[in-house]
Formats: sequence, structure tokens, C-alpha cells
Amino acid sequence: MTDKEAAQLITGAAKGCPKECGQAYAPVNIALCKYWGKRDEMLNLPVTSSLSLSLPELGATTRISFREGHDQLFLDGVEQSRDSVSARRVSKYLDLFRPDRSTFFHVESESTVPIAAGLASSASGFAALALALNDLFQWNLGLRDLSILARLGSGSAARSIYTGFVLWHAGTREDGMDSFAEPVDGEWPGLCMGLIMVSRREKAVSSRIAMKRTVDTSALYRAWPAKVESDLKNLRQAIEKKDFDLLGRTAESNALAMHATMMDSQPPVLYWMPETVEEIRKIWRLRDNGLPVYFTMDAGPNIKMLFMEKDASLIREHFPDMEIALS
Repeated sequence: MTDKEAAQLITGAAKGCPKECGQAYAPVNIALCKYWGKRDEMLNLPVTSSLSLSLPELGATTRISFREGHDQLFLDGVEQSRDSVSARRVSKYLDLFRPDRSTFFHVESESTVPIAAGLASSASGFAALALALNDLFQWNLGLRDLSILARLGSGSAARSIYTGFVLWHAGTREDGMDSFAEPVDGEWPGLCMGLIMVSRREKAVSSRIAMKRTVDTSALYRAWPAKVESDLKNLRQAIEKKDFDLLGRTAESNALAMHATMMDSQPPVLYWMPETVEEIRKIWRLRDNGLPVYFTMDAGPNIKMLFMEKDASLIREHFPDMEIALS
């Protein structure tokens, strides 16, 4: 099945009457058990399931309306060249939903996190775009269907349809209709996440390229599915029992394992910068000295720290530039 066929399968039966403008917000989500590797690149179907935590105060707000001539994309108020990577990627996604070849769109998206810096901007951006399209066309789709549509734009966008803890099912069907995200029960008062911004610059190697290179060339990647299966079990248990050490230990180990597969790829992919290593070592020293703090990282140099609210002031003393993303 093609991505166009998948989109039509979901939206084809919708009978809504389009509005002049659609708008939506979607949060950033940070994976505690990572999505790394595709079994189908066109449909963005993952090799394994994954589990994330949404950051409700960080994300993307997207507005979409109809226009004539060609698609037009503004990111944070700046018009993107039609041949830019971002504009081409958005137009390709919009191709899935055009009623005819003469339909074009004006898209404005504002993000509270840097674009393509390893902070899940793509996930929140495409989730917000899927939700805005639902608002524009008045499809009135359920969240499961919207999760699938968001996934067609960016895999991890499937999780940004929701807030809180979210599980994205890998699924087994070739058409991808069983690969969607859904919330995981388990509110966790006092759980915090802090961002260490090592770099706001766009990555030299995109996540999409790094992922494919890893799957194609890393010998370590063969152990990844079993690692994910074990980590998902531990994370579900940690959420249920409110076991912070198990949550932090598992998330940190999963992130390090993902980066290890990248470094083992050919040519190697290394997102870490000297400051990344320095901050990781500081976190380990603090934990050795009895302060319960862990970290996770996506495909980029920036660090997301996990800690409890009761320790926030002490952690702030050691990381004065930390941005609190969840509290």
C-alpha cells in the first residue's frame, strides 16, 4: 500500500465541509524507549514499538488554508523557499490530501523548540499539521486515525497527537493500519524533565538519513529489537509502580544503546559534542553522589534530564541554564 492509499483509506469516508482555515497545536514528545528503524519507509512503519512522554508546554501551532498557484510554507514567520527541504517535505505530505491538482495550501507553523536540532520538532510539526488538516476539512476523525495520518508525515508524530505517556504500536500489518499511538494510563505528579541545550543548530545528518544508515550498516542494530522489548516492559512497570529509578535507568540505557548503533554505522553518525559528554559525565557524578537524576537523548546533541520535583532546586544549582520542560 502507498502512503496516498493509506491516507485515502482513512479520509475517504469523511463527509465534512471544508472551512476557510484550520488550526491546531501538538506537543513535543520525548521517547523514553526510542523509535529507531523502519520496516516500511513509505508508510513510516517502525521495526519496534516505542514509548514517549509529551511536553505539553513545548510544541507547534499550525494554521492551514487554501491558496492558488503553489504551496506556501512559513516557519516561525519566515517564508521557506519552495525548493527547501522543509517546504518539499510538507508539500509531499499535503499531496496525500489534495482533492485535485489545482488545490494548494498556505501553511504557517510556529514552534517553541528549534527546528531539526534533536528536540522532536518534526514530530510536533507534522502532528499539528495532521490535526490542522482535520480541522480544515472537517473530517472529524478519531485520535487513532489522526495518529496514523501524522505518522505518514513523520513517524514519531504518531505519538504527538496525545499528551502524557504514549505508546506507539509497531503493528504487523503491511498497510500499517495497526501501527498507531495511544495513551498509557499513569499520571505521575512530580516527574520533571529539564532540557540542556548544547546546540540549537540544525543537524548535519537528518534523523531519517541516520536511521536508514544505522539499519543498513550497523552490526549492533541486530540486538536492538530485543533491547526495546525488554525496555518497554520495564518502562510500563516503572510507570505503573511510580518507580523513578527504574524509569530513569531504562530510559538512559535505551538512549545510549540507540546512539551506540549510530556510532557503529558506516560511515558513523555521532551527534554528540564535547559539551554533550561533559554534561553526561556531570549527571553521572551527581548520581554517584546520591542525587537521583537520569537523562535521555534523541538524534541530536541536546540532553533531556529526568528528575523529581523535590530535587529540582538542587539540580538547578548544578545546571543553571537548564530549561524546565515538564514539571
